[in-house]
Amino acid sequence: MKLVFMGTPEFAVPSLERLAAEHDVARVFTQPDRPANRGQKLTAPPVKQSALALGLAVEQPLKIRTPEVFATLQAIAADAIVVVGYGKLIPQSIIDLPRLGVINLHASLLPKYRGAAPINWAIVRGETTTGVTTMKIDAGLDTGDMLLREEVAIAPEDDAVSLGAKLAQIGAPLLSRTLAGLERGEITPVPQDHSQHSLAPILRKEDGLANWSLSAREVHNRVRGLAPWPGVYSPYRGSVLRVEKSAVDESPASDAPGTLIVEDKRLFVACGRGRLELLEVRREGRRKLSTKDFLIGERLQPGERLG
Repeated sequence: MKLVFMGTPEFAVPSLERLAAEHDVARVFTQPDRPANRGQKLTAPPVKQSALALGLAVEQPLKIRTPEVFATLQAIAADAIVVVGYGKLIPQSIIDLPRLGVINLHASLLPKYRGAAPINWAIVRGETTTGVTTMKIDAGLDTGDMLLREEVAIAPEDDAVSLGAKLAQIGAPLLSRTLAGLERGEITPVPQDHSQHSLAPILRKEDGLANWSLSAREVHNRVRGLAPWPGVYSPYRGSVLRVEKSAVDESPASDAPGTLIVEDKRLFVACGRGRLELLEVRREGRRKLSTKDFLIGERLQPGERLG
């Protein structure tokens, strides 16, 4: 089968590698190289790096809604276009090109968590299960008919990075089965129940600002779900303290939300319900520290608060 693959993040790499081993991937579309890390060095997205290693031709248009992109795709005449985290909505003119349609791998059990950050928001909102869904893209935001799906448990220790890696590994064979089933006419697309949908909008820096009046469980879920960016952070001594790793302590907190509590060389923050234990933290512009090392250097005062 001749394919065009559209994807950008690390999540899409296992799918690209699987499909390249099974089909003719005629072209890979991905986002342009962008500055990354502290040095702001121009960096290729993970999908581009993988595609070049596989010897595949790569396109990086700034916009996909152009006559040039349409002409390129029309000339390729792919049987299907596969989209995994590309980062742009596909226009109807392109959706209509391939005979099997535009097939998307989405990191949720649709119609839940439509949007750019389904893995993050599933954890933030306390879900214990999620999964991956293949669907036929239409002109809406993750609203197309579903093809196949697979469920996976969210482990208590999972954060967005580890859960994303799990879903990427599950998604690659699911995509493979989807394409094979479509080619054989064995899959019947199923419309989504739009009344059951929920949204997973793109993450913003302000999403990570800690609200200590929430329960400790809710803040802990945000620490897990917003890793590695924007993370959970709070004003502290004129700068910012990031919570890199945490645990929930259900003990009642009599202190005001945000109060730092030191007990037996352990550090807690009082929340609206329960306490959040800080296991690893990072002050703005500094390296990550264990709580033990942080307490040695900071000498916290009784009643000191975050926020």
